[in-house]
Amino acid sequence: MLQILSTTAPIFILIGLGYLSVMTGLISRETTRGMGLFVITIALPAMILRGMVNKPLRASLDMDFLMGYALASILLFAMGALVFRYLRRASATESSLAGLGMSSANTGFIGLSICTVVLGTEPASRAVAMSIMVETMLMYPLTLALADAATGHGGQRALANLFATLKRLSRNPLLITIAVGLFLAVFQIPLPDVALQSIDMLAMTAAPVGLFAVGGNLHGLRPAGMVADASGIALSKLILHPAITAVVFMLFPGLDPVMRKAGLLFAASPLLSIYPIIGMRYGLEDRCSTALLLCTVLSFVSISIMIALIS
Repeated sequence: MLQILSTTAPIFILIGLGYLSVMTGLISRETTRGMGLFVITIALPAMILRGMVNKPLRASLDMDFLMGYALASILLFAMGALVFRYLRRASATESSLAGLGMSSANTGFIGLSICTVVLGTEPASRAVAMSIMVETMLMYPLTLALADAATGHGGQRALANLFATLKRLSRNPLLITIAVGLFLAVFQIPLPDVALQSIDMLAMTAAPVGLFAVGGNLHGLRPAGMVADASGIALSKLILHPAITAVVFMLFPGLDPVMRKAGLLFAASPLLSIYPIIGMRYGLEDRCSTALLLCTVLSFVSISIMIALIS
C-alpha cells in the first residue's frame, strides 16, 4: 500500500499545489490555462514525437491496442448514452455528452503522468499517442456529430458542423505530431541528436506542468445542480471504463502486456479536462464541471486500485 501511495501521492500533490496556488492568488487561473495550452501544443507533442521517432512503424503503432481501446470506449459511450436517453429521460444532446464523459479519459495530463511513473516514459508516450488518436479522431467527432444533430438545426447545419469539426482536427497539434511521427517511422527518417535533445527537454515538462495546470483549472469549478447525473458520469468513468477495457482487451491475446497496463491506467483516470468547455457549447457546463471535479477527486482511489491490480 505504501508503495502505491508513493506512486500516486506526488501526482495528486502537484494537482493540489496548482489548486492552492490559484486559490491563494499566487498564480492566476489564466496563467494555469496558459500552462495547459503549453502542454497541449508544445510539451505533449514533443513527448509523443520522442516516443515515435527513430523506431520502425510497428514499434510506434500497436493495432491491438488501438482496436481494443477504441472498442471499449465505443461500447461504454453507447451504454452511457442509451441509459441517459431511455432510463433518465435525458435529451439526445445530454445523452451524447454523458457518453463522452464516461468513455474518454484525461489522457494528456493525468493519464500521461500515471503511465510515466508506473511504466516509464517510452511506453507512456506510445500509449498516449494511440489513445489520443482514438479520442480526437473517433470519440470527439462522434459526440459532437450526435449532439449537433440533436439540436434540430437541420441537415445543412449538421453538415456545416461536421466540416468545422474536421477543420479543427486538421489543425490539432497532437494529431499533426502523430502524423509527422508516423511519416518518419514509415520512411525510417532519423532525427539528429541535437533535435532529440531539444525534444527531450520539452517532453520532460509535460507531466509536471500538466498536473499543476489541472489543479489550477479545477479552482473555480463549483458543483451546481445535476449532482446525481454528474455522479453517475464520474463513477461510470472510474468503474465501468476500466472494467469494460479489461474485458475487451481479453479479445486481443497478442496485445503487448505493457500497452495493456497503459490502457487500463488511462481508463482508471478521470474524464477529460476540456469536458466543461465542450458542455458549454450546449449549455451543460454545470453538469460537466461537477462531473469533472468529482471524477478528479475520486480518481485517487481508482488509480491506486488499478496500480495494485496490474503490479
